[in-house]
Amino acid sequence: MSDLNLRVGEGHDTHRFIEGRPLILGGVTVEHDRGLDGHSDADVLLHAITDAILGAAGIGDIGEWFPNTDEKYAGADSTKLLKAAIAGMNDRGWLVGNLDCTVFAERPKLSAYKEAMQIRIAELINVDPGNVNVKAKSGEAVGPVGREEAIKASAVVLIHKRDE
Repeated sequence: MSDLNLRVGEGHDTHRFIEGRPLILGGVTVEHDRGLDGHSDADVLLHAITDAILGAAGIGDIGEWFPNTDEKYAGADSTKLLKAAIAGMNDRGWLVGNLDCTVFAERPKLSAYKEAMQIRIAELINVDPGNVNVKAKSGEAVGPVGREEAIKASAVVLIHKRDE
């Protein structure tokens, strides 16, 4: 057992665009002509955050907790997956300190949605919105993000031991 009172976790995810699905990022529906493909609702940002939290707590990864081979997660709401990861982390005596995350998308432009994502994510991970930072970066017309084939997200979280 580690005697550290602070831990850092990192998460990353990528989903490709498809027709006929809503685009959900950070628990917020974003206006766009396409959504993301995935076994769940494909919220790439919440998936990166979930992985960061599980990693910081040392309790595995999103694929172990919510395998895409399990039909019970087909179409799953990623907010519920994140809440389950938070509960697992809390059960082990950890709390989120702060979160910094980035969404990489050529389109849609996300500046109008960042505050709503920040507020929703803070609610989901049980912190003040000031402890959540959401950034948006374009793909600069390079690679799958730049060609508007996919959206990527990354997250870094600091967790700390709960005061006993």
